[in-house]
Amino acid sequence: MNHIITAPEFDPALVARYDTAGPRYTSYPPAPQFRRDFDEMALREAIRASNEEPIPRPLSLYVHVPFCLSPCFYCGCNRIITRDIGKADRYLERLYREIELMAPLFDRDRPVRQLHFGGGTPNFLDLPRMHELMESLARHFSFSGARDREYGIELDPRFADGDYVRGLGELGFNRLSVGIQDFDPAVQQAVNRIQSVAQTREVLEAGRASGFVSASVDLIYGLPRQTLAGFERTLEEVVGLAPDRVAVYGYAHLPELFKAQRQIDAAELPDPATRLALFGRALERLGAAGYVYVGMDHFARADDELVRAQRAGTLQRNFQGYSTHGECDIVGLGVSAIGRIGDSYGQNARDLTGYYAALDAGRLPIARGLQLDEDDLIRRALIGELMCHGELDMQRFGARHRLIFAQYFAPELARLRPLAADGLVGIDERTIRVTARGRLLVRVIAMCFDAYLGDQSTPRYSRTI
Repeated sequence: MNHIITAPEFDPALVARYDTAGPRYTSYPPAPQFRRDFDEMALREAIRASNEEPIPRPLSLYVHVPFCLSPCFYCGCNRIITRDIGKADRYLERLYREIELMAPLFDRDRPVRQLHFGGGTPNFLDLPRMHELMESLARHFSFSGARDREYGIELDPRFADGDYVRGLGELGFNRLSVGIQDFDPAVQQAVNRIQSVAQTREVLEAGRASGFVSASVDLIYGLPRQTLAGFERTLEEVVGLAPDRVAVYGYAHLPELFKAQRQIDAAELPDPATRLALFGRALERLGAAGYVYVGMDHFARADDELVRAQRAGTLQRNFQGYSTHGECDIVGLGVSAIGRIGDSYGQNARDLTGYYAALDAGRLPIARGLQLDEDDLIRRALIGELMCHGELDMQRFGARHRLIFAQYFAPELARLRPLAADGLVGIDERTIRVTARGRLLVRVIAMCFDAYLGDQSTPRYSRTI
């Protein structure tokens, strides 16, 4: 059955009224709810239980490479700025120990269908080190030989050329994600990321020539010195580069949380009206170029598997965003990495000191996590359906989870009524449906069902637009 996905309607006044802070729901409950009493024993028990399921799930490996050669001032990622490649060797030594401790806990017949290298800057590792790391992963886990496997890596084109990308293809990578943010020289100077169109094109074209099946690029709106005219030129360049997917993220200025952002002059940030207009321009320009708005900042070509999965009702969401392999158990490897095993989440130590200390003592470096209870699982399923498919059959959902929807979610339905009055959702006796006006505000709709937020948003999260 094909789901009809309506194109989003951009109403700046409506978006501005609902532009609050809230979770991105790459997990539910969100990461701020993780607890320190979820320890190594809890993680081992979660893995044991997942192995014993009637049909054990395939695996998705997330590998975090925390190092960057140069600081980007907008960044809120967990990263370490250094030009000392020796730090990578010390890190890899511990990462190999983690792989050796973690892999035997999983049954060998569970294939690795998805692999993602994130950072930091994964291409901080040169090809010999990358070869060694991939060899270790392949030796300890069961890499899938399926044609539809997704083995992706995030790249900074300033430090990767065509030869490097071709080398990655020989190692088995078949997807790449390239950070751009903005090509405007004034913006690049303000955020300390000078990157040419030619550097970016070389990486993307080398990927296509090397058999990569998908390439995505990231843009950010709301950065200092951004103007509509400058962002329009960036969008034109991006359309010319013809990536398969485009992510357009809103900049979250949280200098109290992220030290690098203190280098940004807040007076140079676009005002709220311009910030909204920047996103509106991206929506308009990418739509005109044939990209479909999948949701939550993500655009893809009409024939992309994300779009096909959304139409088929099989799209899912995980820590990498929208995915066609959301059924996998996620194994997080490296400092700060988050995993999802069965009905649990676990996160490694977020600093190198804690990460190294655990592994040097022969322990898994798990620092916090969460075992989901029945209510968490119900709400996770509900939020996932709204964010991926924009529609929820309340009767069918209630039957599946053995509850009377109108009774179980009475307060939540009451919170939805003002949103329905503003045309963000349509509600009848059976269905909750996100409207064209509501698609850009689906996080706000999902927040109505978040048991951890109450009636207030929290500054720990980015703004919804």
